[in-house]
Amino acid sequence: QLQLVESGGGLVQPGGSLRLSCTPSGLPLGYHIGWFRHVPGKERVGVACISSSGANIKYADSVKGRFTVSGDNAKNTVYLQMNALKPEDSGTYFCAARAGVWSDCVEEKYSYWGQGTQVTVPS
Repeated sequence: QLQLVESGGGLVQPGGSLRLSCTPSGLPLGYHIGWFRHVPGKERVGVACISSSGANIKYADSVKGRFTVSGDNAKNTVYLQMNALKPEDSGTYFCAARAGVWSDCVEEKYSYWGQGTQVTVPS
């Protein structure tokens, strides 16, 4: 059974950093991983996505230069390093997985989802 478990969320002051982790289990080879942010009343937004090989990465414009997505095959974990955090980065962050051809970092392309981890950056 495929599962995705996120961790690393929390409360951080503006300008601070957090590192989120996504650990999949039961995930076949060739799956791409995405990080998405959800704020109540709004759609889930793709923040960063990385292809199964790690060769392709996409970021939302709002996080470019501040966030970095990476994978550690030895630990079977995908990370989202978030620096220079802003209040508008607050939300529930979900890790998601999909198979198939590498494409857009959008919610509807991803099939499997974790439970999410909360990130709060107070204004």
